[in-house]
Amino acid sequence: MAVLPIARIGEPVLRTPARPVSLDELRSERVQRLVDDMIETMRAAHGAGIAAPQVFEPLRITVIEVRAPNPRYPYKPPIPLTVLVNPEIEPLTDETFDNYEGCLSVPDLRGVVARHVGIRVRALDRRGEPLEREVWGLSAGTYQHECDHLDGRLFVDRVEDPRTLTTWEAFRRHHEEAFEARARALVTRFGA
Repeated sequence: MAVLPIARIGEPVLRTPARPVSLDELRSERVQRLVDDMIETMRAAHGAGIAAPQVFEPLRITVIEVRAPNPRYPYKPPIPLTVLVNPEIEPLTDETFDNYEGCLSVPDLRGVVARHVGIRVRALDRRGEPLEREVWGLSAGTYQHECDHLDGRLFVDRVEDPRTLTTWEAFRRHHEEAFEARARALVTRFGA
């Protein structure tokens, strides 16, 4: 496995919708190695997920995992390692929550994004088997963020109030305590 370079905001691959992956392609040695490298890259960067476009591959694949403790996101509940291929997301409610998001492709910046509280995810796993699950609370925000990458969208595109944009240092000084309290309340409410 290898730690891959991460595309940063401004790279065209981040703004181009990724293409679906066929079953034959998914089962290929190249794509299986890519999935392993994405996992290694996500873990090395202490991310909660990473999408193939973020490692310069325009494929509809994302990996998600939150292991405790995560120094970037200490308030996030655990999410077991999940590989999503060709995912589709369906909101289960109109209710949203304000999520202070950051991104490995947008270093040193955070901003508030409204995310659906509950979603249904349909995808293939890395073996090509169908996967369907409901995801609620803070974890639902993580899934939505990662799947946005597959449509050429970054969290900054969803920030409705640009005054919420902040560096990580300023976030920690001025916003982290209040956001962490809201995040923990959401985790308590939904268990995720």
